[in-house]
Amino acid sequence: MARPRLFRPRSAAIHFLAGLALVASATAWAGPAGLGWSPVAAGGGAPTARHENAFVAVDGRLYLLGGRDQRPLDIFDPATGRWQQGAAPPLEIHHFQAVAHEGRLYVLGAFTGGFPEEQPLAHVLVYDPATDRWSQGAEVPAQRRRGAAGVVSHGGRIYLVGGNTRGHMSGYVPWLDAFDPATGQWEQLADAPHARDHFHAAVLDGRLYAAGGRRTSHDTGDTLSLTIPQVDVYDFAAARWTTLDAPLPTPRAGAGAVALDGSLLVMGGESARQVPAHSEVEAYDPASGQWITLAPLPRGRHGTQATVLEGAVHVAAGSGDRGGGPELDDHLRLSP
Repeated sequence: MARPRLFRPRSAAIHFLAGLALVASATAWAGPAGLGWSPVAAGGGAPTARHENAFVAVDGRLYLLGGRDQRPLDIFDPATGRWQQGAAPPLEIHHFQAVAHEGRLYVLGAFTGGFPEEQPLAHVLVYDPATDRWSQGAEVPAQRRRGAAGVVSHGGRIYLVGGNTRGHMSGYVPWLDAFDPATGQWEQLADAPHARDHFHAAVLDGRLYAAGGRRTSHDTGDTLSLTIPQVDVYDFAAARWTTLDAPLPTPRAGAGAVALDGSLLVMGGESARQVPAHSEVEAYDPASGQWITLAPLPRGRHGTQATVLEGAVHVAAGSGDRGGGPELDDHLRLSP
């Protein structure tokens, strides 16, 4: 079956992406027909400034959680336009990509503790929005624990790819594991072609995409420099890895990644090439095998997650420069 092309006149989202590609060099705040990034006005409250956090949509609401130090759980309800706080996580969690799975929020592939040799979580954490409660899930196999990994939900299982076993030391791995929340069982799958950490994964057309990231090696002085340009793709049906012919145009780590209407979007990040966090937003079209540049973020950032709600991409918080600050407290939406 043919894969959907990026620029097909079938939906508003496609026109939106096409328009953004045309205005990539224009102001980040607007473009033709008002396409671009805009701040989300909140009728009450505001998100807590943080970085190395997660941000994920679960059943129509947005959940901002984790980050360096102990940070609250902030919840945005688009129906009311208000932020409120839920039950805080039971411990400090950072450097992770949260996922929504069957109405709950799952945390795995996360760190706790301080720089430079942060510790991976020993158990999965689960938050239930219906009860506003956290619970301890299955134990992560001791020999496969790591943080700063990519995490996705697909076909009833949660997949954990890449990551670092030793915080910011040279413990980067190419591992791929599948976790079944229904049984608590883990399965080791084929290693990815490239070890990487500090990245987020996305699922598009039955495939897992691992784009961006780096091989963090603070112990050798290579904390930021070893970025990964190659994009690795895992086909769930074939149980096989490949690497795209087209590398990520702007190699960086700490970027957000989402699938939006047939395309992979990679946004923000940090690298050794500049002090300000990256503002680049780049989209890959699997049908053409090409990348295009979209409207940049109004403020560059790294260390936060991007998520999709009702056809729009949402980003909140993160660090405005490479490293640990300034921590941001804004909320942006990429939409028509």
